[in-house]
Amino acid sequence: MTDRGDLSSSDLRVTAVRAAHVLACSESGGFVELRDATVLVRGDRIVDVASAAAGEALAAQADEVIDLGESLLMPGLIDLEGLTDIDHLLLDSWWSPEHEARLEWSEAYAQAPHEVLTVAERSTLRRYGLVQLLLHGITSAMPISTEVHGAWAETHEDALDTALTASELGLRVFLGPSYRSAVHVTRADGSAGLHWDEAKGEEAFAGAVRFLDTVEALDDPLVTGVLVPCRVETVSDAVLARTAEVSAERNVLVRVHATQGLDSEQGILARDRGTTPLGLLERVGLLNERLILAHGVYLDVHPEVHGEDRGDLAALARAGVTVVHCPLTNARYAFWLERLSQYLDAGVGIALGTDSFPPDLIRAIDTGVQLSKAQHGDLGRGLLAEYVEAATLGGARALGRPDLGRIAPGAAADLVAFSLADFRMGAVDDPIRTLVLAGTGRDASFSMIAGRVVMRGGEIPGLNVAWLRAEGQRIFEKLRGAYPERDALAGPAGSSVDELFPPVFPSG
Repeated sequence: MTDRGDLSSSDLRVTAVRAAHVLACSESGGFVELRDATVLVRGDRIVDVASAAAGEALAAQADEVIDLGESLLMPGLIDLEGLTDIDHLLLDSWWSPEHEARLEWSEAYAQAPHEVLTVAERSTLRRYGLVQLLLHGITSAMPISTEVHGAWAETHEDALDTALTASELGLRVFLGPSYRSAVHVTRADGSAGLHWDEAKGEEAFAGAVRFLDTVEALDDPLVTGVLVPCRVETVSDAVLARTAEVSAERNVLVRVHATQGLDSEQGILARDRGTTPLGLLERVGLLNERLILAHGVYLDVHPEVHGEDRGDLAALARAGVTVVHCPLTNARYAFWLERLSQYLDAGVGIALGTDSFPPDLIRAIDTGVQLSKAQHGDLGRGLLAEYVEAATLGGARALGRPDLGRIAPGAAADLVAFSLADFRMGAVDDPIRTLVLAGTGRDASFSMIAGRVVMRGGEIPGLNVAWLRAEGQRIFEKLRGAYPERDALAGPAGSSVDELFPPVFPSG
């Protein structure tokens, strides 16, 4: 790396980033791989990209040249289901439905829930999650967090802390506090249901609207306010309708979790509200181009719904809705999206999300490709290009940000590099294929967001990783220890952590 020093204070700093492989955008808008290429960045924007001698000429204009060597430099990854908790999936994806019911709130606990963590611990937990996103090559995220350990829903203050932490770290976020009117519970007889508290739902929604005002006042280009109601069956019609109204008035995006459960969502909505998830979203005015639909699994094409196309995909495409596909979570919880190709062929916008720990979109892409091939029974389907485009261009389209998800002149300088130099990568044929087949998100070595280098050499400058790791483990143990008090099916002697979370093999 060479450094020619700063330009005059009246000029923006110019940085050249070089790599053996650069995934750039062609004039037609698709991706093209450039060998031995240079990306020129001025301030927070990409000025130009070129390979070979033309790339060297670009580098000669820079104040700083960052040479990433045998790496794949590509647009920063966009995660629209970026988990910021620490126990999701790690503790709840291994068990039978009967055992999993014990991990929900009991109906009794739902009457008087409480915060498991202190304010400081909740802040540390969010920092832990955001750092994990950065370290796995994600440059734009729409964070989610669990309400399992909260008194009800995320608060305005929770979201503000997330926004400030993300801005400090340099992560671009699209953010709002999650709100709900009800919570899933397990009754004493083992049956499942919802516990409603309309007043808490109204209060949480008011906090979410206030947060939009707070974001406007922050005037931070890295933070965009959005509305994020929780699972659709847990939000009242009235709050959903007001969400639609605020979204339209302010031109604000809405992300909602829907079409991710059968009995737990489809069954409840059919019995209690006489509709389907998409029917409900249309009824309250949310089925439009501002809607980001997390999961989008249980539509009419799914074999456990109707197993045939009855118009759901066309309705989503017509409305301009984007589905956030979470292939790794789908695999771990065994609810498969029924062939991504169907969604794409119907014109449905597709973005990607991690929705699990670790927040590894590279592993998610690999899992999605393999599952899709297996579903089709055809190695020629489940195209890798479709998943890479979803993790970049698809996310950008969902966000209404054509300046994201691409390396092209005028685009935001959001870049990530994955090292291909590790011997364990094997021989490099196509760099994308090599990364997905042999690597993970942990191979992310460099990130730039809005022109700022936020990760170099696989490390975040100034971050005390050892402290954060130790605090993360301590907080995890505290979260795990809180499950027994919520166990609706505990015996007379109560429940225990060891009973709820037995090891893979018994202790010797």
